[in-house]
Amino acid sequence: MGRLVPAVARAFDILELFLQGDGTLSAPEITRRLQLPRTTTHELLSTLTARSYLVPIPEQPGRYRLGVRTYQLGSRYAEQLDLAAEGQNVAREVAETCDETVHVAILEDTDVIYIAKVDSTHAVRMVSAAGRRLPAHCTAVGKMLLAALPEGELDARIEGRDLVGMTPDSITEPDALRAALAEIRARGTASEHQESNPDVSCVAAPVRDRAGRVVAALSISAPMIRWSVQREGELAELAAKGAADLSLRLGHRGGR
Repeated sequence: MGRLVPAVARAFDILELFLQGDGTLSAPEITRRLQLPRTTTHELLSTLTARSYLVPIPEQPGRYRLGVRTYQLGSRYAEQLDLAAEGQNVAREVAETCDETVHVAILEDTDVIYIAKVDSTHAVRMVSAAGRRLPAHCTAVGKMLLAALPEGELDARIEGRDLVGMTPDSITEPDALRAALAEIRARGTASEHQESNPDVSCVAAPVRDRAGRVVAALSISAPMIRWSVQREGELAELAAKGAADLSLRLGHRGGR
């Protein structure tokens, strides 16, 4: 690695300060927090403002916020992200940790579509494939995604439709589904026990984009011969960690 340029590093230090708090800062605050000379802070702020990386706040004299150039750079970065590719990478890492089948799925109408999958190395494992479509209400990923919908949008998707079961344990009544989704919202993770496959149970967690929207869900599936209450808790925690990692790669920085 070549020599770091101090002035450039300080400029980035200033920009990264705006990721904290309410997103506005004054020159004295920046000077104090970065322990910079006042003249250096002034010169850097002037340069960043001239290049539209920062803008003064008219109604708050002496304070700055991020400018349009930072948004343009972030948007270009976001355009380069591939949910399926990043999902496959994270799914692989999660699967290496738990040695169970890991999926990443998105919601389309009332179905889920698996966009990434990594298999367990066990002889007994879930049989599925990326690109497969299943009823959302029968899967952990699907219920996680349905739980993230605004109430009106959820109603529009399930009212007047038959919730066809895949196994005897599938949820097939709208009221029962709404109750299950309320529990998922409160818990933050979803589960399904033999609802899409009589030999398999799953846990899932939400994946968020940089705006905080739930855009996918990550699940871990295991056959019943390796399932237990304790194992479910361990996998749910790992799914949440994997989903948070994928969210981070998509630009999410916490909050909703």
